[in-house]
Amino acid sequence: MKPSQALAALLSQCIPSSLGAEFIQRPGPSQQGCHENTATRFTLPDPPYVNYFYSDCHSSSQVVVTSPLPSSDLALIQPRLLIAWPSGNSGIVSLFEPQSGVNGSLAISLRNSSSGNYLDPVYEPSGSSAPVVGVTGLVYFNASARLTVPILGSIRTIRDYVEGSGILVPSIQNAIQFSESEDGGVILSRLWLDSETTTTLSFTPSSSDSSAHANNRTIVLDAGEYTFRASFNYPQLEQLRPENILTKEAQYLFDEAPDQALALEFLSYTNKVLAGAWRFLTYFGRDSMISLLLLEPILATGNGSITEAGISALLERINRTDGTVAHEETIGDYATYLSLQQGVNSTAPQYDYKMIDTDYFLPIVLADYFIKNDVGKDRAAEILSRRPIENPANSKLTYGQLALLNAEKIMEATAAFAAPGGQVKENMIRLKPNQPVGEWRDSNAGLGGGRIPYNVNTALVPAGLRAVAALARAGFFPDHPGWAEEADKFAQVWEDETLRFFRVHVPREEARSLLDDYVSSNDLPFPSRSGDVQDDVTFYGLALDGQDEQSVVRVMNTDDCFRLFLINTTNQAQLSAFINQTADHLLQPFPLGLATDVGPFVANPAYGTAPFYASTFTNRDYHGTVVWSWQLAMMAAGLERQLGRCTAADGDAPEFCGDEALHDKVLAAYNRLWDVIEQNSPQLSGEVWSWRYEGGRFVPVPLGEYSPTESNIRQLWSLTFLAVRRNEGLRHQLRTTTW
Repeated sequence: MKPSQALAALLSQCIPSSLGAEFIQRPGPSQQGCHENTATRFTLPDPPYVNYFYSDCHSSSQVVVTSPLPSSDLALIQPRLLIAWPSGNSGIVSLFEPQSGVNGSLAISLRNSSSGNYLDPVYEPSGSSAPVVGVTGLVYFNASARLTVPILGSIRTIRDYVEGSGILVPSIQNAIQFSESEDGGVILSRLWLDSETTTTLSFTPSSSDSSAHANNRTIVLDAGEYTFRASFNYPQLEQLRPENILTKEAQYLFDEAPDQALALEFLSYTNKVLAGAWRFLTYFGRDSMISLLLLEPILATGNGSITEAGISALLERINRTDGTVAHEETIGDYATYLSLQQGVNSTAPQYDYKMIDTDYFLPIVLADYFIKNDVGKDRAAEILSRRPIENPANSKLTYGQLALLNAEKIMEATAAFAAPGGQVKENMIRLKPNQPVGEWRDSNAGLGGGRIPYNVNTALVPAGLRAVAALARAGFFPDHPGWAEEADKFAQVWEDETLRFFRVHVPREEARSLLDDYVSSNDLPFPSRSGDVQDDVTFYGLALDGQDEQSVVRVMNTDDCFRLFLINTTNQAQLSAFINQTADHLLQPFPLGLATDVGPFVANPAYGTAPFYASTFTNRDYHGTVVWSWQLAMMAAGLERQLGRCTAADGDAPEFCGDEALHDKVLAAYNRLWDVIEQNSPQLSGEVWSWRYEGGRFVPVPLGEYSPTESNIRQLWSLTFLAVRRNEGLRHQLRTTTW
């Protein structure tokens, strides 16, 4: 039997056959303490990865077992055991290779232990210091394996290695201690840079035919079964309980959609909501805010709720010097590492303030809770009077003062463009100097080198300004009473005057030629669809001032969703044209439009006029010709919002509602989008997915099959389909059309 055949046979036995909860145990209301029956466990297969989750009142853990498939690119996928902990954004990775040297012949898997579980807890109280916590389980190797790279300490360190072309830090790697235990096992341990925390990983033979050896910083595990134990002694987060995450009316989702609801629970803590498992087990501002907005109908509110945990985390981390909302936090061992790089011996958290979109999301979220939500209205004064405890740099300010700093920054940054005669490119919001990223397409090539992002300027800025105006009218900024009118006036200018800068118009014959050239020059396996181009092509490019002196980055995209979801524009001619081109792109198949069997691609470079477009936006690129779940959710919610204006109680329907052909096209786009969402339900809770083309169809493929940038099995903002549901009334309105 060939190695690949043996591997396939093993995988068929050891990978759980269905997506969902392995089993769930929860404490009853009268139970006290932390016992085995308080644990939550669930398993999420996503071959070549299998994800196991365990949490109780002591700690939370995620274990990812990677075993290459016969079809896997072995340069990217190798046998791996990874443990990730939300506390401290901490973790362990151990990468293996076959002792035989035959690449592709080694497979690993978890097996049920004597307790009947894949994972069991580690908990050892330790007096006045943090207890030792973690997980243990049985791991099986089908062949003798050599541990090639162990990393112990921080998820960020692991990401630097996995996504950073094998970056390893000598001061971290050289601190790993290798030893053998009296019971025949091997132990790896590392004291963190804080000189207090220790991470430990051990493998102990649990079958007579297995044995382990440690020699000269090398570990060899013979074929067989081992008990692994992964632990550390770092202060733990407190996970929110189900009633603090979902409303009473939405609690049924823990039974109806357990894999999604349990993932949301795994990411939810009393002091913050985490962005994704495993790569982003920490605070990310943008992710939190998009999730709070899309999940709002089902999220618990009030003191101790996920809503207030998310809002508090945002306000805690605002930059007190200029009001910038933090993008990402760096904590734990990696924070100490960065401090030492700066010549400071400190364990204090550090914050990333390079993004420009986070600033405009914040007032939208605050207005949504403090003005539109009845519970939030009553809670606003108490929340805004708090002082930060997570971020020591802000301890002398209240949340309200920090929110004011953010609003002042927004008003100052947007004034020039809103001023009479100020509607020029130079006054628009651009990426910060020497930063290649600044909004959600935050891979270095995600904006095609552009400096002035489409979504920020045409949607987030006016929506943020509308929110500042609403907060001012509600009395939240008493020192700036004029903002109630001024911010609205600013918003109107930004709504009406920014779209034209990003408009790309491609004459029909040029569009046909570009489509043919895109497919033929790049050896793509699907038809160009050039014969389907009946009219000129119009879309709004990703950004201005792009690579190779491109005035507009000519990439069709899904960022229209921001404007649809966040703004009820009143410029009727502009709205009709905008929503018409959006519907076209959702209905037209790629590369003519964005539509594919796996979902609308977030980028379509076919109309680019320079070679870098096709080479920059591929199915291997994080923000290339791939599908992002949360963009599907925001697009669906945005289209529903705009269609809902047609039957609004105030009777003030937009003009497109009265244009039967256009209204039907938008309705068809909404329903076509939902059809493909439903067809791809197994992918929806993940971060991003790619594709292969076979049998005349696009087939979903994990991005990690093509790229070292691995997709998270569960991403916070990809769980928004818990709340974003198809409007069946809009399905029933759909007439039989040619769309």
